[in-house]
Amino acid sequence: MESKRILITGLSSWWGGRLAQTLEAQADVETIIGVDGEDPRHALDRTEFVRVDPDPAVLRRIIAAAGIDTVVDTRVLADPRLASPGHARKVNVSNTRSLLEACEGGKVRKLVFKSSAHVYGSSAEDPAFFSEEMRPSRVSGGLQRDLVEAEGLVADFALRNSGTAVTVLRFADPLVGEPGSSHLMLLSLPVVPSVLGFDPRLQFVHDEDVMGAFGHVVRKRLPGTFNVAGDGVLTLSETVSLLGKPMLPVLPPWGFTFAVAQLRRLGLRVPAELVRQLRHGRGLDNRRLKASGYRYRYTTRETVLKLRAHQRLRPLLGSGDAAYRYDRELEEFLRRSPSVRPAGTEDGAAVDEDELTEAELLEVMSSLDAAGLEQLRTYELAHRRRKHVLDALEHNLARKQDPGGLN
Repeated sequence: MESKRILITGLSSWWGGRLAQTLEAQADVETIIGVDGEDPRHALDRTEFVRVDPDPAVLRRIIAAAGIDTVVDTRVLADPRLASPGHARKVNVSNTRSLLEACEGGKVRKLVFKSSAHVYGSSAEDPAFFSEEMRPSRVSGGLQRDLVEAEGLVADFALRNSGTAVTVLRFADPLVGEPGSSHLMLLSLPVVPSVLGFDPRLQFVHDEDVMGAFGHVVRKRLPGTFNVAGDGVLTLSETVSLLGKPMLPVLPPWGFTFAVAQLRRLGLRVPAELVRQLRHGRGLDNRRLKASGYRYRYTTRETVLKLRAHQRLRPLLGSGDAAYRYDRELEEFLRRSPSVRPAGTEDGAAVDEDELTEAELLEVMSSLDAAGLEQLRTYELAHRRRKHVLDALEHNLARKQDPGGLN
C-alpha cells in the first residue's frame, strides 16, 4: 500500500463516508482521519472524525500532528441539484483553495482530488469521447465554471509542490450515490422526459468503480488526471428501455430556458446541466486509467441494469430513511467499551426476502452496499441457509471490503 496515514476531507459526503468504510477494511492502512463541518452519515469503525471548518491553519495542524502522507479530497459538489450555486461555489472553489494551502510545503506525499466529467460540459461541438488533455468546447458557467477553476487551483498546486503526487479523478455520472441526485431523480420517474428530436449518448460509472478507482490511486503513485467511466455508451432511449420504462419527448428542442421552465412546471427541479445532457450527451475516454492497471467491474450497460435491480429491491430493504446517525458519545462507547461484542455476534433484524427467488437474489445482490448484504445474510442464516445464496453473499461482501483487490 502506497498510503498508510490518510486524511479524507468531506467525510459527511456520500463518497467520503463510503471511502472511509472501504479503507477501514485495508489492514495495511494505519490511520484514517475524516474531517468535515457536518456529522458523518456512514457507520465507521476505526476512522477518527474531526469536526472542522475548512481553515488552512487547522487542517495543517491535523496533517502535521497525525503524520498524514495522503489526502483524499471527496468534497466537490458535482451535482447542482444538491446545493445552491453559492454554496456549491464555496465548497468547490473556496474550500479547495483552503485545503491546498494546508497541504503546501511537501509534507503530504499524495493528494487525490475528486472532480467530475461536468468539467467538460455538454454541447453540440463536443468530440465523441473526451480524453483527459482535451479542453471543453465552451464553459457555460455555474457548475462547469467552478470545476474548471477548482482544477486550475489543483494544477497550480502540483506545479509548486513537485514532491506531492497529485491525482485528479474525473468521474462520469454515477447511478448510485447521493439521494436526490439529478440522474437518479430523472431515471426514477415512471415516465422519463426527453427533448424532442434528440437521443443523447450517456455514460455512467458504477459506485463500486468509484470506490475501486479511489482505492487504485490510493494504493499506487499515479500523478495526473484520469477519466473514470464504464466502458461503452448508451443512448437515452436505450437507457430508459433497459429500466423498463417509457420515454416521453415533451421538451421542445428550442429555447433552452423554456425547456427548463417546462420541467419545473411538471414539478421537476432539473438543473441546466442535465438539460444540456438531454440534448447533447457526453462520452469519456477511459483508457488512461485502464493503462495504469485498473480494471472496471461494470460497463455503462451493466451499471444501468444494476440500477434496475436496485429499484426492484428497494421495496424489500426499505428506503433507508432510518439510516445511520452520528452521535459522538455513542461512537466512543462502541469503540472503547469492553462490553461491546465483536461485529457479527449480535442478533440481526429479519428481512423478508421471500418476494424474490434465489435466482433473482443472486442477480441483484451485487448492487447492494455492505449494510444491505449483511442484512440479507443475517436473514438467510436464520431462515433459509441456501448454499448458493450464502456463497454469493460472502463473495460480494469480500468485494465490497477490497475495492482494489481486482487490480
